[in-house]
Amino acid sequence: MRISDLPSITTKRKKRLGRGHGSGKVKTSGRGTKGQKARGSMPPGFEGGQSPLFKRLPYLRGKGRNRSMKPRAFPIAAGKLNGFPDGTVVTLETLKKYRMIGEDVSRVKLLGGGKLTVGLKVKVPCSASVKEAIIKAGGTVA
Repeated sequence: MRISDLPSITTKRKKRLGRGHGSGKVKTSGRGTKGQKARGSMPPGFEGGQSPLFKRLPYLRGKGRNRSMKPRAFPIAAGKLNGFPDGTVVTLETLKKYRMIGEDVSRVKLLGGGKLTVGLKVKVPCSASVKEAIIKAGGTVA
């Protein structure tokens, strides 16, 4: 075995501060002398004594305060479903299989847009106008 055959060490060890004169980082441990940064740690969001931003902003009160966190349904135009063969069962998995939606999408809703000519068995949420269009084309909505 040669030195060139040994695996290279890619991680660097953490500097051990304040561990005697031989370490090279003794008394102040590389923090300099005095001042705020030389002492303890500061809390996150600290702005030097000024009132922090999160305290200056008002609370978000009221009915819809959590609406932004609710996952939204991915909209699909009804006209795009004409690419399916007649009698296909339209589910979330079918839409992913035919690559109409991405793999990460968990909720969809069929909305009006385009004319539907194929009779399909739809098992995903859809608007009232799309329900009528599906039934008119000879399909069913579950």
